[in-house]
Parts: sequence; C-alpha cells; structure tokens
Amino acid sequence: YTWVNDTPSIGLAATGTGNIASFNAANPGLTPVTATIIVTPHFTNGTATCDGPTQSFTITVNPTAQVNDPADQFVCNGAPTSAVNFSTTNTGGTMSYTWVNNTPSIGLAATGTGNIASFNAVNAGLAPVTATIIVTPHFTNGTATCDGPTQSFTITVNPTAQVNDPADQFVCNGSPTVAVNFSSTNTGGTMSYTWVNDTPSVGLAATGTGNIASFNAVNPGLAPVTATIIVTPHFTNGTATCDGPTQSFTITVNPTGQVNDPADQNICNGAPTAAVNFATNNTGGTMSYTWVNDTPSIGLAATGTGNIASFNAVNAGLAPVTATIIVTPHFTNGTATCNGPTQSFTITVNPTAQVNDPADQFVCNGAPTAAVN
Repeated sequence: YTWVNDTPSIGLAATGTGNIASFNAANPGLTPVTATIIVTPHFTNGTATCDGPTQSFTITVNPTAQVNDPADQFVCNGAPTSAVNFSTTNTGGTMSYTWVNNTPSIGLAATGTGNIASFNAVNAGLAPVTATIIVTPHFTNGTATCDGPTQSFTITVNPTAQVNDPADQFVCNGSPTVAVNFSSTNTGGTMSYTWVNDTPSVGLAATGTGNIASFNAVNPGLAPVTATIIVTPHFTNGTATCDGPTQSFTITVNPTGQVNDPADQNICNGAPTAAVNFATNNTGGTMSYTWVNDTPSIGLAATGTGNIASFNAVNAGLAPVTATIIVTPHFTNGTATCNGPTQSFTITVNPTAQVNDPADQFVCNGAPTAAVN
C-alpha cells in the first residue's frame, strides 16, 4: 500500500508506504483540522504488480478546548451575583463546561455544569469570604471530546457592614461634646460612615461623613434639646461597597441653669425672716441651688444648699447689718449638671431701737420745764 496525506500539519507525513503507525495528532489552532488520506493498493504476483482503486479516509484533529477567563466578582451579602456565561474562541464544534467551587457557603454549589446563573450571595460573617471557581472547557466534535486548560476566577462576598452603637451624650449649653469615633467589628475591608442629624440647632450639621469631632453644644432655651443622629456604615472591599443597618444615638443639650431673683428683706433683730424658696423658668430637668452668705452673724450659715428656711434674725448692735446672699442654680438632666449665672439678694437686720433715759425734773407751779430731747 502507498498513501498520500493532504494535511501533513496534523503530524502525519505527506506520503508513505504500508501501514500508518499511531502518532500524536497536532492541532494548535482553535478549530478542527481534517486530513484526507488516500491509499492505493498494489497486488503483486510473479512479475506483475497490479494497482487497484483507491480508498480515502479522514483523520480529524480537534483543537484543545479553550475557555475565556471569567471576570472576578465582588458582591455584598444578600446581593445577586452577575451571571457567569462561559465563552471560548474555539469554533467548529460543541463546547461544554464543568466547574468546581471551593467555598459552597457563598450560596453556589460545590460542582456544576454549564454557565452559572445569578444567585444571591451569602456571607453572614464579619470579613470577606472568597470562593475560587475552577472551570474546565470541553470541545466535542465527532467522536472526540477534548478537554482544555482550566481557568479560575473568584467571587468575593463582602459582609454586611456593621457599626457599634455610639454612647448617648448629655452636655451643657456652651460645653464641648465628646468626639464620636465610629467603630466596627468588620475586618478585611475599609469602613466609612455617613450620618444625619435631625436637630442642627445643637451646633452639629444636618449631614456628614466620618467621625464627629467635638463641638460646642448650643441650647439658648430653658428646656433640654435632644438631637438624634443616625449613622449608616459602609464596608468597601474590591469593587463592592456594602451598606449595613443603621445605629442611632442622641446628644441632649441641657439649658443653662437659671434662678429667679429673690426679693431683698428688711427685718428687725429677733424677728423671723421670710422663707426663701428659690424658683426658675427652666423645665425638663431637676433644679438644685447652692448659696453663700457673707455675713453669718445675722443667724444664717455661711453656705448652704436648697431653699432657706425662715430664721430669727440677729443684730445685737446699734446699726443695721446687711448680709448679701449669692445663689447659684444647677440644672440636672441625664448625666450633665449645668450651672447658671448667680443671683444675689440681701437680708438687712435692723437693730433693736434704743433710747437714753431722760433726767427727772422738779419744777414750780407756773415755771417752765426743761425741754426733753
């Protein structure tokens, strides 16, 4: 037998004699290559060699299967992934794909065939979880299915963002707040925070990003004002930023303490004073008062707390004695006690009246007396 091969690139010589031994087929391309081999038979007997009609057959060499590298994905917990539709540059046959996933906890099976439909990604933890999917391409043409080199890609599922609940604050009008530095138990990404404030009159903007620096709180009124701040956490890793549930906290700004001006008093030595019951226009908290007295000799202590009960005034001298009492108001609400401007009033204790003893007189009838002064 002699034969000719029209496509030596498959790894078989262009011509040959006798049987064709096994050889490693070659096709570095992307589509099947078919070689046609035509064999001629020769019958020899004696001195005569007689050729017969040819026979032809084909050897089709399929290409190595190929799959394009799917894009990596970053998604949020609970969000849908992008569908993965495998593609190839192979032509001339039928492609199929099998894949394995090393992290089924993200919501994708451990193995599968064909494209990967969109699914809702799962990550109930605090750090990103990355699944590596390895896909193997299979090229089928005729009776041969040819596998190709694998491609791997990842699906990273970011956790839901989380922010720790900031502490509520109570501060006084004009006092600095405590800086609010947001924190999270999330790891493996970058945290950011946005917030809204429903009461900008306290001295804080209506919206902001990031931590809240200390600021001087504002409340020119008479009752506490409470601002509610709602913070939203954002976890960023790769191309995905994932929002989390909000936390709210309050900053309550107490008013400056205020006390009404008590009336001055003028009383006699030994007489009871009028009780002094301090009053205020403040509301929404608890008032207390402290006071100092610069003249304890009138019968009132040098310092005290709360209202001043009636007491018997003392002035053993001959001239009025005036005590000045200065009272400081304290407004308490929550953890903040806020002092206010003082008021002063006086208690003047007059001495007991005294007259010198006039001299006795003896006079005659009709004579003038001495004037009594």
